[in-house]
Amino acid sequence: MASRVIAPIELQQPRGENNNNNNKQKNALGVEGRNRRGVLKDIGNLVANQADLGVNANVCKPNTRSQAIAQVLAEKNKKSSTNLDLPQKPKEPEVIIISSDEESEGVKEKQQAVRGRKQRERSTTKNGKAFSSVLSARSTVACSIVPKELVINIDATDKDNELAATEYIDDIYKFYKLTEEDGRVHDYMVSQPDINAKMRSILVDWLIEVHRKFELMPETFYLTLNIVDRFLSTKVVPRNELQLVGISSMLIASKYEEIWAPEVNDFVIISDSAYVREQVLIMEKTILRNLEWYLTVPTPYVFLVRYIKASTPSDKEMENMVYFLAELSMMHYATVSLYSPSMIAASAVYAARSTLEKSPFWTDTLKHYTGFSEEQLRECAKLMVSFHSAAPESRLKAIYKKFCSTDRCAVALRTPAKNLSAHTDTES
Repeated sequence: MASRVIAPIELQQPRGENNNNNNKQKNALGVEGRNRRGVLKDIGNLVANQADLGVNANVCKPNTRSQAIAQVLAEKNKKSSTNLDLPQKPKEPEVIIISSDEESEGVKEKQQAVRGRKQRERSTTKNGKAFSSVLSARSTVACSIVPKELVINIDATDKDNELAATEYIDDIYKFYKLTEEDGRVHDYMVSQPDINAKMRSILVDWLIEVHRKFELMPETFYLTLNIVDRFLSTKVVPRNELQLVGISSMLIASKYEEIWAPEVNDFVIISDSAYVREQVLIMEKTILRNLEWYLTVPTPYVFLVRYIKASTPSDKEMENMVYFLAELSMMHYATVSLYSPSMIAASAVYAARSTLEKSPFWTDTLKHYTGFSEEQLRECAKLMVSFHSAAPESRLKAIYKKFCSTDRCAVALRTPAKNLSAHTDTES
């Protein structure tokens, strides 16, 4: 079925009728305008009348404010009607009260007053919160509540030092902590029928003197003792060969750590020719074979360097006191067999700070970098303080004499830590 085009309504009307309609619209608008001047309170009724008369809002230009509002409402009614043939449901007339300019200004002033009051309420709430926080901060200070100590970055000063390897230093020491069990020794004296802990202490005391005679690095001394203990834990050694094990272990450690290592003949001479060169070389091979050439181990010295740095602020006296207590503990078999290298180093720092009366004895920075709390180190530190107390009366005085010298700040002459002494524990 073909669709029929519906022409606009205005084009279907004759010209004469169109003119008559325009005249009628003008007359209707005139009459309506006169009536609207008297009735401005109810615009909805007037708009409904215009819709009934079919008045086009664009025909005449409104002269008053009420006429403009009526025109807008009439256009909305036209747009809402989708089909002219269908009857539209009459809408309820919308009553709009038009107030004068003075009344509208009064409304604006009221609205501004309401907004200002709300803003003042919000600002008062914020100020109240801020004021309460100030009061809390002041009460904290008044109660002398000390904030938690911050961990100091001990590597900040070495940021531009390439040899310090600050980018990897934390990972390196995490690896040392994980692998220190592989290089430490436990109680092995039960498997040695011909030697005991006292003989070991005599050997270590003599090795201290040899180490000083050759002016070797500290790393060499700690690696020498590690090689001796690890070898004694794997092989039974007769008493007459214990000194040979000591000089052969120092020879290996010197080759590993020193730039200019002593020669074999130097160790033969230092041992008063108790052994010949061939014996030293044979023992060197035996030690390396039993240890499977595993020499890269974290000794206590590796941790001592790091933990002394974490004991801020550190000075020469503090450094020498730590080394004194650490070497004393390495001479005693009980310390080496009971505690790990990292704990020996951390306990030496704790005991040194207690001896020198550094306050506090243990800081958050030390706890962060060592991984040990003060309670974990107390037993090992007490053992070190007991060694310090017995050092002046001991017959093995190599370490004591070494740290009584002025170049070592005479730290061995200091009074042992009172808070870690056995006398204090008895009284408590």
